Amino acid sequence: MEKVKNRWLIALAAVGIHISIGSVYAWSNFTTPLIEQFGWSSSQVQLTFSIAILFLGLSAAFMGHFVEKHGPRKAGLVSTIFFAIGIAGSGFAVSMSSLPLLYLFYGVLGGVGLGVGYIAPVSTLVKWFPDRRGLATGLAIMGFGFAAAIASPIMNSLISSVGIAQTFYILGGSYFIIMILSSLYLEKPPEGWAPEGFKEKVQSGAKKVREDLSQLTANEAIKTKRFYFLWIMLFINVTCGIAIISAMKPLAEESIGLSTGEAATLVGALGIANGIGRLAWASISDYIGRVNTYITFFVLQIPIFFLLPTITSQVIFSIFVVIVYTCYGGGFASIPAFIGDVFGTKQLGAIHGYILTAWAAAGLVGPLFAAWIKDTTGSYSGSLSFFGGLFVVALIVSIFTAIDVKKLRAEKDKTVKHAS
Repeated sequence: MEKVKNRWLIALAAVGIHISIGSVYAWSNFTTPLIEQFGWSSSQVQLTFSIAILFLGLSAAFMGHFVEKHGPRKAGLVSTIFFAIGIAGSGFAVSMSSLPLLYLFYGVLGGVGLGVGYIAPVSTLVKWFPDRRGLATGLAIMGFGFAAAIASPIMNSLISSVGIAQTFYILGGSYFIIMILSSLYLEKPPEGWAPEGFKEKVQSGAKKVREDLSQLTANEAIKTKRFYFLWIMLFINVTCGIAIISAMKPLAEESIGLSTGEAATLVGALGIANGIGRLAWASISDYIGRVNTYITFFVLQIPIFFLLPTITSQVIFSIFVVIVYTCYGGGFASIPAFIGDVFGTKQLGAIHGYILTAWAAAGLVGPLFAAWIKDTTGSYSGSLSFFGGLFVVALIVSIFTAIDVKKLRAEKDKTVKHAS
């Protein structure tokens, strides 16, 4: 018999890929050095990050079918090549003093590597962990959230010691090694595979596992209203969360009078909250259900966004933004398992790719809208109230989703009952 790989090592390989590509969240470490070295404007440099997130969403959508057809190992290797060339090529762009080349390498090529690398291991993990879908996807996506905390001090140290171009070369080579080793271990589980003792526990009734509501292809999934419910919920959660993230430092200085140093410390701590939220909420979703998890996100954040502009207490402000950061990360980590529950695992990677276009759109809308409100009114408070209103819309959509899922579940149970 063919030896089956250890699913926890598969999870570790997924974390290896996500910790590498998640370093995109540490882009701000390059902002000031690039501005000082070349005299580029802040918005010119920031556009590099926006292009990367845009191509992350687009490539996830277009390459989802590639992941399903060729498997996670080949998809991981494609991601490795694009991402490593993107990062190392950014060093070449810097040495050539070329902003367009930086957009091409870091934004376009790096962004494509990001998108493929993000969905490849996640869709595989759902299949390896039928008993703990949320925990498994939360582990990998937690790696993406924690990546900035790991990469930031390394980037700062390298930039100050060897310069920007050399930093990109070193990072490109390092990520290539980590990602290639991780990708080579990735593999789908054999057909009909289940963890040891899992089938027996299900059959004896000791473990209850709800069957997926359906087994749809990606093209079938996008014709259902449930797909658009999930898309809207993720879009609103990410739009509001990423707007807060993009403006957290000035917001903390403006709202509760933190010094620049104190605000920077808070931002670092919140990065940890983002990572922990990914694992914690995804694990919780295994117990309370994916729909209830998303409803909880919105119920928690509606009052926070409306109250945040009035908060003057540093402690309450910090607690509120920690909750926002955990919900932001938790939304990403819970969505793959949510897709598996609702659409099945037949083409989970492709459906996940389509859903992630919500991230690409939100990455542009959230920060730009918050910045526009700040420029227009001189404060971020107006945008926070608007985002609070968006969360009300998201809550209504999540309730519709819960009703729809309940109805589908009843129909499925009825069909199973008749069949037996």
